[in-house]
Amino acid sequence: MPGRLFDELAAGGGSRDAVAFLLKGERARRLLLLRDLLDRLDEIPGVLGPLGAVTPVWEVLEAAALRAPDAVDGLLMSPQCGAWTAHALRRLHGAASGPPLWADVGHLACLAASASVLAGTDADLTLPARAGALALPMLGLIHLPDCATEFSAVPVVVRSGRVTAGPVTVRPLGTAGDVPGWQPLRTLRPGGIRLDDLDPYRDLDGPIAPDRLSADEVAHWEKTVEEAHGILARGPGPGTAGAIRPGDITRIVPWPSAQRPGIRLSASTGDAFGSMVASRPDSGLDLAETLVHEFQHSKLGALLHLFPLLADDRTERFYAPWRADPRHLPGLLHGAYAFTGVAGFWRARMGDRAADPENVAPFHFALRRLQSRLVVRTLATHAELAPAGRRLLAGLAATLDRWLREPVDPAVAARARASAVSHRTEWRLRNLRCGPAERAALARAHREGGPPPRGFEPEPAPGGPVAHWEDTRAARYLSPRPGSDADAFLTTGDPGRARELYEARLREAPDDAHALSGLLLARAQLDPRARRLLARPERVAAALDVVGGDTDEAVRWLAGLSR
Repeated sequence: MPGRLFDELAAGGGSRDAVAFLLKGERARRLLLLRDLLDRLDEIPGVLGPLGAVTPVWEVLEAAALRAPDAVDGLLMSPQCGAWTAHALRRLHGAASGPPLWADVGHLACLAASASVLAGTDADLTLPARAGALALPMLGLIHLPDCATEFSAVPVVVRSGRVTAGPVTVRPLGTAGDVPGWQPLRTLRPGGIRLDDLDPYRDLDGPIAPDRLSADEVAHWEKTVEEAHGILARGPGPGTAGAIRPGDITRIVPWPSAQRPGIRLSASTGDAFGSMVASRPDSGLDLAETLVHEFQHSKLGALLHLFPLLADDRTERFYAPWRADPRHLPGLLHGAYAFTGVAGFWRARMGDRAADPENVAPFHFALRRLQSRLVVRTLATHAELAPAGRRLLAGLAATLDRWLREPVDPAVAARARASAVSHRTEWRLRNLRCGPAERAALARAHREGGPPPRGFEPEPAPGGPVAHWEDTRAARYLSPRPGSDADAFLTTGDPGRARELYEARLREAPDDAHALSGLLLARAQLDPRARRLLARPERVAAALDVVGGDTDEAVRWLAGLSR
């Protein structure tokens, strides 16, 4: 990769040429993986079971590629092909589970059938059906009537673009809507993004059943995608951090809303460049931010396929400001890269009241630039970086340092800083503990009337990562509003009343991490000397056991405050 293209990507952005280079690398990797998959299939006699031999299936793909190389290349480069190829290789390596092996790896025949349709060649194949559904990647799903068998082998004939499977004959390229026996993959008019609710390998983990969206849901996605593209078209400039072009994201997989109703979720995988799983967006602004976020992951995933960036340390022990649980270093790198892009997205929205009528962009920009820079510093301190990794971090740091010098309304910047501190404080209380030696030293020092001991490191909370928790206080910092609860008083400038309410809550529930973090934030506002407690709030939790639950005593002793 030319150095200038790497540096564009390292800064969090990437010109059209830089993204094209990543796609070139992804194509080479995809073909290597397919070659490896074919070699491994050849080593297992009868691996396709009732579907027949592997060689005739691959010959159908080859014939289609000779007739229509661009169309078949697009199929092989699709997120659908990438996700399945990676899953199939994991199955063969024993690193994934799924349906009968012949049905999983036999999806190769489904790809061959799609290639034949796209190229207009003829083919006779046997495809794996799942509960009577035959997948044609990039095209849609054939439904066979009266076929309740979980997995079955179905003969399929492709002639001049027509596909016949049992009693069903369809023309995938000439049928726009759902008809008996056929459901096409929907394409949203804005940007040509495919809305994939059909492909069995569209999820991040393994094969799943189709989950067809209603017409009203499709209309909502189409509307929000159009709004999102309109917002993104107004900046930032092409190639800068937070920029995205139509066509960068090629597929959206709707996340079933029943899994976490009311919560925004999105995710992506390096196996499917330009694809994302996302929950139903509330607005075009929400979706625009998600498109930027997930495309950042796609870019970094492609870079990781080309360059070793850091040692693959999977120990989950580091703080990520956008997570409820500890993260490993590769996850931190992904987060830093993604949220640098998100910071750039909000930076470009500042002043755009058409896109941001509630004027939340300055807060989000101030918050994400601060959090991303913190994580870049963590990576620079703790990660074992390769030369390319050091160059990448230097690029991100330069971008974020420049943004940190850009003016934001002082009151907004203060709320963003307070929100960042609030999340980190509560995260530490939920995920870290003082170890036995530190707890014993605290007890001994308090008993002897001495100062709190220093020099200890925290330990992970027993039992592993805590259950998911929402940072509910963040919304209060974003839009402070009067209220009768402690968080409302804290975020609207009455730390004294907030302190009283948090202390009352702790008398009822001494282990409430949200209340304890709020109390420490309120004490820090009331007396700047108490700010030192925010560095390691888990020491306060330990000290409460020492002093019998007296929060005032624990805070005063640890902070060195006189009565």
